[in-house]
Amino acid sequence: MLVRRFSCYTKRVESSAELARSPAKPKIFYGWYIVAVGFLSNVASSFALASTMSIFLKPLTADLGVSRGVFSLLRSGEGIIAACIAPLVGTIVDRHGGRWLMVIGTAIVGVGYFFLSHVDSFTQFAAIRLTLVTLGDSMMGYMVVNVVIAQWFVRQRGRALAFSSMGVGFAKVCMPVLAAWLILSFGWRHTWFIFGILTIVLLVLPALLIIRRSPESMGLAPDGASAAVGDVDDSKPDPRASEFGSQDELWSRAEAMHTSAFWLLVFTFGISSMGVTGLNLHVYSYVTDIGYSPVIAATVMSLIASMQLASPLAWGVLAERIGAKLAATLRFVIQGIGLAIAILTGNLVCLYAGFLIYGIGLGGNMVLPDTLWAGYFGRRSLGKIRGLGLLISHFVSAIGPPFFGFLFDITGGYGLSFAIFGAVLAISAVLSLMLQPPRKMARE
Repeated sequence: MLVRRFSCYTKRVESSAELARSPAKPKIFYGWYIVAVGFLSNVASSFALASTMSIFLKPLTADLGVSRGVFSLLRSGEGIIAACIAPLVGTIVDRHGGRWLMVIGTAIVGVGYFFLSHVDSFTQFAAIRLTLVTLGDSMMGYMVVNVVIAQWFVRQRGRALAFSSMGVGFAKVCMPVLAAWLILSFGWRHTWFIFGILTIVLLVLPALLIIRRSPESMGLAPDGASAAVGDVDDSKPDPRASEFGSQDELWSRAEAMHTSAFWLLVFTFGISSMGVTGLNLHVYSYVTDIGYSPVIAATVMSLIASMQLASPLAWGVLAERIGAKLAATLRFVIQGIGLAIAILTGNLVCLYAGFLIYGIGLGGNMVLPDTLWAGYFGRRSLGKIRGLGLLISHFVSAIGPPFFGFLFDITGGYGLSFAIFGAVLAISAVLSLMLQPPRKMARE
């Protein structure tokens, strides 16, 4: 009896000692703090987006004496330069993480906005946008944020990317009304100065204090798993394993470019983003051109943005449930239906209803492309592969703004541009169904 009691006591002591040696698991996985900074980064980055530029389009073109087509070329130039920078930025993220990239990039963008408030010609405006703003935004923007988040999450990657990308929707909800009010109250030059202050305040300190390269660098595992770093938890198989490949496999750029998955991803999301960038820049002008007030145009943009704020989480969860490929197909279909409803009549109700549905579909663009890229090419090589993909897709999407602008100059309206965009969405929906996980070519 005494021996048995002593044995039980010894086991309790050993158990207590083991618990004392085991570090307490934090209540909140550190990766969610990374996601919160990603949210702020997407808010700050939204000051450079085409949807923000659309508010400046009419007053800036009138003041600086340029046509809408020429002004639209600026967005194409920004896209091309960002495309050229993306592979280098992606490689740096893979090797060194995103913290200092985001801090330095934010400071560069803020300084660029300060300079924009003092320009006297379109040449000066374009030069600053094409250098400081484009470079800084490439270093602090969504690609860097999404690559970092993809390092921290595997099972919950869809919802993590969704929460972060909701920063874009949040900013777009507020941005049209805020920018329009600031321009009316202080002028477009002072508005850029205010944007510079907001950018620096929003992101410099949070990125510096919170962003870390990977969970392994802090002795953690992706998703906050309790398994030690390097261990594999086979008791919880990834339900998306059949859709995605290995998350720790290393890919070179050459290997990725020899897969059909790489080119399908580039083309599918590249051609659709061509229409998105074009519409984002011109939708404000389109609504005012068909007879509605600037306030109505601003609320239409806010409505689209509201859906980009509200829908990404649903798209992230849907991607985890039915697969990102099918979710992407559904996204393009919904987006196309909404666009058709919005432009087929000049009725205000249809205008609002159509762009609301369009915004729901557009919300999927915040989550699904990066979910597929990370799922197909894993965590270890994502930066350089994603950067290479952006190099190509940005060149394609750069066609959108001047395409819409010059077609407007030629036809006097946006009807043909929107019709072509609808056809492109249908093509992208079909291409999404053809996506398959990549396989490396066997070496001889």
